[in-house]
Amino acid sequence: MSTASAAERPGPGAVGADAGNGAAGAPRRSIASRVVSRVGGGAVQVVLVLVALFWLVPTFGLLVASLRSNEDNAAGGWWQVFTEPSQLTVESYSALLDKPDFVDSFWNTVLITVPSTLLVVVIAALAAYAFAWLEFPGRDWLFLLVVALLVVPVQVALIPVAKLYGKIEFGGFQMFGSITGVVLFHVAFGLPFAIFLLRNFFAGIPRDLLEAARMDGGTEWTIFRRVVFPLGGPAIASLGIFQFLWVWNDLLVALVFADTESQPMTKWLQSQMRQFTGNIDILAPGAFLSLVVPLAVFFAFQRYFVQGVLAGSVK
Repeated sequence: MSTASAAERPGPGAVGADAGNGAAGAPRRSIASRVVSRVGGGAVQVVLVLVALFWLVPTFGLLVASLRSNEDNAAGGWWQVFTEPSQLTVESYSALLDKPDFVDSFWNTVLITVPSTLLVVVIAALAAYAFAWLEFPGRDWLFLLVVALLVVPVQVALIPVAKLYGKIEFGGFQMFGSITGVVLFHVAFGLPFAIFLLRNFFAGIPRDLLEAARMDGGTEWTIFRRVVFPLGGPAIASLGIFQFLWVWNDLLVALVFADTESQPMTKWLQSQMRQFTGNIDILAPGAFLSLVVPLAVFFAFQRYFVQGVLAGSVK
């Protein structure tokens, strides 16, 4: 018994070899991971907060500059307000809101952004449901065509669409230079990405859920409205935020297709930059007002945006 036990007992060399093999087989941690583990979560959070504060300095400077008079902005930087808080005033905002052309440009921006966002979301959701769950001839080829349209830059279509708009005129209405023309352009170039995004999300919905709805007598429209659309809420909200920000901050399309009566705020602010040294009291509050609305929309739908971004990352 003692001899068998001694034979079965591994020797010192075998133990060393096993230990060496275990050390060699263990994955090596990168230098960055080791630094992060040594530093700790608290220190990393402090660094991230400092980076975020540093990133927000230009926005805070814009806000302070918009609350100073033109003379104070010309005399020194915005940081002087910490030693002279009496420089803060809302006169620039009052003067800006008294300008009819700025107010018109603000409402033009709303009239361009809201329809462009709603139309893209509704049309893309319907098309994405068809591509994901309906069987029809040429479905895969049509979806490949939609994906191919993602690589077409906006600049390529500016001149051809401008010529096409110039030929569309009926009842005294001219497509070129109108809000309708700007909206249609944004919708056309927003649909490929929207359909691609929503189709991939809708395709992840369990088939058994849709089959159960069909067995209960639900039509395709009922299934889309009662099942798919509510389940796709996070992805639809994310798409709406992206589309809203793209259209609200657009300048290129507005420069080409919008005239003075239909120009959004971006084009109006760009026209004021021709005399930048003399009208910072107009540009600063105007730029900050154009920044506030997208931020409000983002924070209002932030929860859905995060859910849409993380959708499909975990099962």
